[in-house]
Amino acid sequence: MSERIDKIKEFLKLTPDDDFLKHALALEYIKIDNNKEARKLFEEILINNPDYVGSYYHLAKLLERNNEIKLATEWYEKGMAAAKKAGDNRAYNELHAAYEELIY
Repeated sequence: MSERIDKIKEFLKLTPDDDFLKHALALEYIKIDNNKEARKLFEEILINNPDYVGSYYHLAKLLERNNEIKLATEWYEKGMAAAKKAGDNRAYNELHAAYEELIY
């Protein structure tokens, strides 16, 4: 696992603003239970690029697992709005289903 993280970090040194690489690194951190670093990366992606729809679900799920329900709900809502704006029905449906499961 560490090898993948190291490789992604090497790539990020070359292209530090690459949201795809940051997202991939955050997912690797989740796999090793480093939720703090994963959260920091997802938040950085979404603050700098709110159109990066793929990170909303993972950030909200992470918050949900950490019992930060209000914040998770807010990120699901922001994600649904971003997905709708982007015309990404698949992402919208995934976010909406997770959101409904959380609040009902």
